[in-house]
Amino acid sequence: MKAAVFIERDGVLNQVRTAGRTQIPPLCLEEFHIREDAREPLELLRAAGYLVLVTTNQPNVARGLLPRRELDRMHDLLRRVLPIDGILLCPHEESDRCNCRKPGAGLFTEAAFRWHLDMERSFAISDKWQDASAAFVAGCNSGLIRSPWNGSVHHDFLVNNLAQAAEKILQFNHPVNHVSVPLAQLEMA
Repeated sequence: MKAAVFIERDGVLNQVRTAGRTQIPPLCLEEFHIREDAREPLELLRAAGYLVLVTTNQPNVARGLLPRRELDRMHDLLRRVLPIDGILLCPHEESDRCNCRKPGAGLFTEAAFRWHLDMERSFAISDKWQDASAAFVAGCNSGLIRSPWNGSVHHDFLVNNLAQAAEKILQFNHPVNHVSVPLAQLEMA
């Protein structure tokens, strides 16, 4: 089975505006600015064998503020600029109470089914508590990038940026950290 790294889109892969303690996601392609420092960490994760999957709640689609065509244009650009394997999207508002909206685990379980993922070996990286909560429910590890949106939910590690998150994931799965028992020893037991 494969392992994946789920990456939150807004605030991690693209820049967002803020108003007080609220992130304001882009509503058109002209406002969609991909973070230049995201490419290298994602390349390292893919080189290590991880699928890189983007997750995003986009309630402005349901609210009629973000046309689906405009969102698709943003995601087409994201696919062209960054090494990602897929984008998982919840277009619903919180009041819809759907399972795909993070902190629900629906996007993670959909990905686990579609890509045949080992969730215990997978990770979620975000600057928001909702992703860490969804990861916990889905049975995967989570890392938070320090931000005002971290909350106080369970997470496995806390870092300053995406590069440090990728480094931490690669340390967790470095061959030195894995114990392998030769087949001969198993047969003797």
